[in-house]
Parts: sequence; structure tokens; C-alpha cells
Amino acid sequence: MDLKNTANLNRTVIEYKYSEADFILPGITWRKRRQYAEDRPFLSDFDTALRSDWEEKMKQGLFRYPLWSLQTRILPGNVKYVAQLNIKRGIERRKPQDTKSIQEKFNPKQFNFNKIISKEIMFKMIRSPKEKADSSACIDVNPEGNREVPDNDAASALLKHRQDHILVVINVSPLEFGHVLFIPDPSLCLTQILTPDLMLFGLESILLSGHPGFRVGFNSLGGFASVNHLHLHGFYLDEELLIESALSKPLCPELNFHQLTHFPAPGFFFYTDGKDLVPLSRRICQVTDYFVNQNIAHNVFVTRGSDPGNQNYPDARKGIRIVIWARKSCFGAKEESAFNVALCELAGHLPFKNEDEFSSITEESVICIIKKYLLSDEDFSQLSLELIDHLTI
Repeated sequence: MDLKNTANLNRTVIEYKYSEADFILPGITWRKRRQYAEDRPFLSDFDTALRSDWEEKMKQGLFRYPLWSLQTRILPGNVKYVAQLNIKRGIERRKPQDTKSIQEKFNPKQFNFNKIISKEIMFKMIRSPKEKADSSACIDVNPEGNREVPDNDAASALLKHRQDHILVVINVSPLEFGHVLFIPDPSLCLTQILTPDLMLFGLESILLSGHPGFRVGFNSLGGFASVNHLHLHGFYLDEELLIESALSKPLCPELNFHQLTHFPAPGFFFYTDGKDLVPLSRRICQVTDYFVNQNIAHNVFVTRGSDPGNQNYPDARKGIRIVIWARKSCFGAKEESAFNVALCELAGHLPFKNEDEFSSITEESVICIIKKYLLSDEDFSQLSLELIDHLTI
């Protein structure tokens, strides 16, 4: 890891350079994390850089509201949903964009990340030369030929402008402590369609963090994405989630591709021990590209997790789970008083904007709400078969 300053967007931006040597494998267990209590010797250089800069920008008043800690309750029940009260987000956040299609074109007149102020940028993540070369490879071709991407200007721009870095930017309306956005070069004006390059940065950020609660996620258009400009979310949730160890069945064992079986929001997930990130990022986008081409909205959640092939050790956090949900599309501007079901809610993290709902919600009612946004059992089963064919052709 190397930090230095560089000029960008009219200000000096810190460059965070890293290599595979900075990855933390295996991750610590939640039991070990709890033993440390308020001490945090497990935090990495990446965590220190992100958390300290985030705190400094909070002190500078760059966010729409202050957020240091949130009232949290664990809902009674088997899932152990983590509910958090964040009233200010519902009041102060920027109104989400009114989109009508998963492949909607970039609209420069709407809010986009070219319009952020330079002080919102925390640092630029840059791979070492070895990872840089691998990153370019993940954009190129799969074994059968050119990677199939949606036919739009954003995808074409990405293929012409391979990224060896991304910006880490504060989310001015944070869900939780350390909530940031991972953004490719904003000037490319890429739409909110996941790319292998950005996915690779997301996977690497999980491994760069020593905290078991650092998570990364993606919402597609129609899946409650707020901005049609390519980005990932990253944030700390200092609570264990069932999805980290939920049982599953293998769909493509040779690809470590599984289906959640004992979780209220059925989905698919890849598991990795951290040694195959480049081909994995490509496979993840094979799935999400398939959804885009079929006009299926989707959400992605990335977290440290247990090995589904070794269910004798559910507490271990030796690798990463990348969970992908296909879901019903929701278009039109979001109703800010509603209980929106996006990546957090599907994973078991429930941010509430209303104190009454926060205090009275039950596991049963949460599951009922979430299932309204999911595919039918018949459609989900059919999609499972289609993905197996798609990934193994």
C-alpha cells in the first residue's frame, strides 16, 4: 500500500496504491471481532485511510446530515434482521431519479457524478502494475469470444477506456458509517450497468478491509438505484448477517455458483477464497449482463462469508460471498416514505426513515414486504436453469 497526492478535478487527490500483498485472508470471525470490543487492531491500512478521511469530511460538514452512530435493533426471529433508524436520510437525501428502463441512456441534465464538488472525493484507488494488467484482461473476452454487453454507448465507452483506477467518494446521504461510492472515471458517463472492471475493485476492497462488516453492493436501474451513473456502494455494518453463512445448494460446482436455500430472499451467489478475482468478476457480469439483456432488475451484495462447501464451520470467514438477486422492476421516482427493498434490505440490513416502523416492525412483516419484490417461485426456478446453461455453455 502506498499513499501519495496527485492533482485531479481541481484539487489534490490522494492516490491509494495497493497490490495482492495487501489482501487480508482469511478474514476474522465475528466472535474474534467482538472480543476486541471498542479496540480495533484488526483494521487495515485501507480501513484507516477510508475511515479517517470519512470522519474528517463529516467534521467539515460535507454531508447532508451528521451520522456517527445509529439506533440499532436486532429483530426477534431466525433471520436476525438488523434494523437501523436513519430519519435524516429520508428527509435530507437528494430525490432519486425517475428512470423507466434498466438500459436507460445517460442523461447529462440529471444529477451525475460529474457534478459533485471535489472535496467529496476521498482518494483514488490504483492497482499495482500486475493487477492493472489483470484488470484489463477481465474486460476483454470470455473463452467463447467477445464479452456480451448491452448495446449502449456506456458499454462501448468502457471497452475503449479500460480503467486502472476508481474514485472513492463520500455518499453525502449515508446509510451507515463509512458509506462511500466507488466510481469509475465520471467523464465516461457510464450508465448503471455493472462492469467486470468495477466489480473487481469491489471484490478487492472487501479483501483490503480487515473489518468483517465492510460490505459492497450494487443496485440496478429498476432495482432502486438512485442515480443512473455507474457506481458501487461501500459501507461498514458492524453486525453479523445471516446471509454470510446461510445454507445453499450448488448450481455450477466447478464455478462455485450456488443458490441460497435457507434464506427469505432466494438468490444466487458466487463464493471465492480470493484467488480468482479476475475471472470471477467476469462471471459475475455474465449473470448481471444476462439480467440486463432480459430486462430483469437486480441487486448485488458482497460480504465476507463462510465456504458453502464446508458447512461444518459456519462461523469462519475465509472468503467472499457475492450474492445476486433477480427481482421485480420498480420504475418511477421512489416514494421516500416507503420501505424500499434494495441491496441492503435483501441482505438483511433494514435502514428505516420512520421511528414507528422501526419500533414496531417484525420479522414476519419484513419477509412479507420483501417477497412482494421477488420473482415467483416458478420464474425463479426457470431462471436458475437458464443461468446454469448460460454459465456452462
